[in-house]
Amino acid sequence: MNMSQLVNFSWMSQPSAWIGLVTLIALEIVLGIDNIVFLTILSGKLPKEDQPRGQKLGMTLAVIPRLVLLLAIPLVLAMKDPLFTIPFIADPGHSGHGKGLGLSLQDLVVLVGGIFLIYKATHEIHGKLEGEDEHAPGASKGKAGAKFSAVMVQIMVINLVFSLDSIVTAIGIIPPEQVMVMMIAVIISTIIMAATVRPVAGFVERHPTVKMLALSFLMLIGTTLVAEGFHFHIPKGYVYFAMAFSVFVEVLNLKATKGKKVTPVHLHEQFPDVD
Repeated sequence: MNMSQLVNFSWMSQPSAWIGLVTLIALEIVLGIDNIVFLTILSGKLPKEDQPRGQKLGMTLAVIPRLVLLLAIPLVLAMKDPLFTIPFIADPGHSGHGKGLGLSLQDLVVLVGGIFLIYKATHEIHGKLEGEDEHAPGASKGKAGAKFSAVMVQIMVINLVFSLDSIVTAIGIIPPEQVMVMMIAVIISTIIMAATVRPVAGFVERHPTVKMLALSFLMLIGTTLVAEGFHFHIPKGYVYFAMAFSVFVEVLNLKATKGKKVTPVHLHEQFPDVD
């Protein structure tokens, strides 16, 4: 990536570039739903006074990998080249037979990220339903500090996976030479998402059923990533429709119980393991 592409603003006189910018901002926000759900769940594990700082740092860790990958578009494109082939397994993404399943570096990153999300969501569901509650008075500062760093490491790891998905989408919409358009779209969409993280996190924390629903979304997203890592393409519209319908049903449940004296289930809060 050369500097001439970064300082080239000729795209500002091209209507197609502006249409692409608006489209990409909208898509980045939709793709950022995964980020918001994951960040909301993990930031909720922090002490109340650390949650705003964790959310801000989490969004910063979301935008930095995206900007770095945009500056290394040739590297991102090279990550799609197969590293090795698994014989005797047909590639669902190609009609050819007998070639085996070729896995690229991008596939491996997506696979690892999907497996991590499934593990994390399962671990969180178990911990909140059957684990020990460790948000007890007198928790040591050392443990709280380790907890914050562990949360940030986990956010950073999964952000790499979401960033790859985001940048591949951007490259498919905007010509590679218009890097500045992609960077502007990423920054604007991140600012919009950052403005929604805190209200979403507060809403999730107040409603345990919504928190469990968010964790199930993480399992769904993780399963989708694993499938995509093996070249099974699942249209994101199906996934987001299922999530939206679940949220709609939950909103109806919340409205049905509004005003009634219903004691919500108490979910356990655990300090995350320090990897």
